[in-house]
This record gives sequence, C-alpha cells and structure tokens, in this order.
Amino acid sequence: MTTPYETTKDQLLDAALDHVPFDGWSEATFQAAIVDAEVTPALARAVCPRGAVDLAVAYHLRGDDVMEARLKSEDLSDLRFRDRIASGVRFRIEAVTDKEAVRRGTTLFALPMHAGDGAKAIWGTADKIWTALGDTSDDVNWYTKRATLSGVYSATVLYWLGDDSVDNQATWEFLDRRIDDVMQIEKVKAQVRDSPTLSKLLAGPNWLLSRIKAPTKMPDIDLPGRWTTPRQD
Repeated sequence: MTTPYETTKDQLLDAALDHVPFDGWSEATFQAAIVDAEVTPALARAVCPRGAVDLAVAYHLRGDDVMEARLKSEDLSDLRFRDRIASGVRFRIEAVTDKEAVRRGTTLFALPMHAGDGAKAIWGTADKIWTALGDTSDDVNWYTKRATLSGVYSATVLYWLGDDSVDNQATWEFLDRRIDDVMQIEKVKAQVRDSPTLSKLLAGPNWLLSRIKAPTKMPDIDLPGRWTTPRQD
C-alpha cells in the first residue's frame, strides 16, 4: 500500500524531472518541484530533508523497481547465467526515462559529500539483480558478487552516457566484454580452489573468509518515526 510519504515524494520527483536537465539535482530544482507539485514547503522538507539529493536517490530507486519487475516477469531460463546477469544490467539501463537525469545524478554523486549515497545506490542495484536471479550465497561470495557487479554496472552506465550508437548497440557490446572479463576471473578462482598445492597455501585465508557471512535482513516492521498508513481494524 502506498503511504502519504511515498505519494508526496513521487509527486515531487515527477515535478523535479522537468527541471533537472536545466538545473541538475539542485536546490533550485527542489524549490521548483515544490511549486509545480503544489506541496507545502514544510511537507516537502519533511519528506526530503536533503532536498534534491533525496529526489535523486528516489529516481534511482524508481529505476531499480522497474528493472526488478521486469526481471521477475521475463523468462530467462534458456539463457546462460552470465547472460541473465547481463540482462539484469541491460534492463536497469533500459528502465531510465531521462538520460540527462542520470547524467546529472552521476555528477551529483561524484561529489565527496554524496559519494556514499552513490555507492549505496549502485550496490543496491547489484543486490536486486542477484536477488532476482535467485542468488542464495550466504558467505563472502555474497559480497564479492555484488561488488563485482557494481563495478560492471557503473562502468556500463558511464559508457552508455556517451554512447550515440543505434539502439545503444555499442553499450551492450561493452557490457558483454565486461561480463566476459568477470567470467575469466571466476575461472581463475576455480583453478585456485581445485589446486591441492594452492589450497594448502591459502588454507588460513580461506578459513578466515569462511567466517564471513551475508548480512541478515531485518523484518519489515513498523519502527518509531516511520510514516505509515492507519491500520484498518
């Protein structure tokens, strides 16, 4: 169920997208969105304490939702797993409704004070792709899979921003090359695991890595300070 909080943020985001190509994800864009969406300044600031920065994050999450829905609805069973991963990245890029908004967002999240938000957004995208594809890892591989895919995704987005080829064909070829690079790394890792000599040499580090576990997700519960819709008794 959509909460008033989410509805208001969606209204502000929709209004802001008309201004982002000209003013970026800035305070000017945020103020213009408040006027266009006919939201009171106090409510807008309560929903987006950091103004346009919060809207930029919301825009990224909106694209993630579209990608996630498509991954769940598409039949990828006939594809190799590396092609399923590539499809996830491609679906995420194809979910973009405004290339200039992404370009402006890349500039915003490159700033030191917002770099953490950018890294978190990219990591979240990689996590959603792996989760949608049925990843069940609960050890250090949970982290390495997402870290590697984060690198592939971010590199592909940067390439796509400068791509003027027909139907983004050059971008998809670039993506395939990056996936191939990752698969080569996985082959090397497998060779190391299968080597008795190397396995003995790496026994200590491997034991330490085996202690690393994937994070436990918190249950979806109401917490103090969250804006939720009234319960219907």
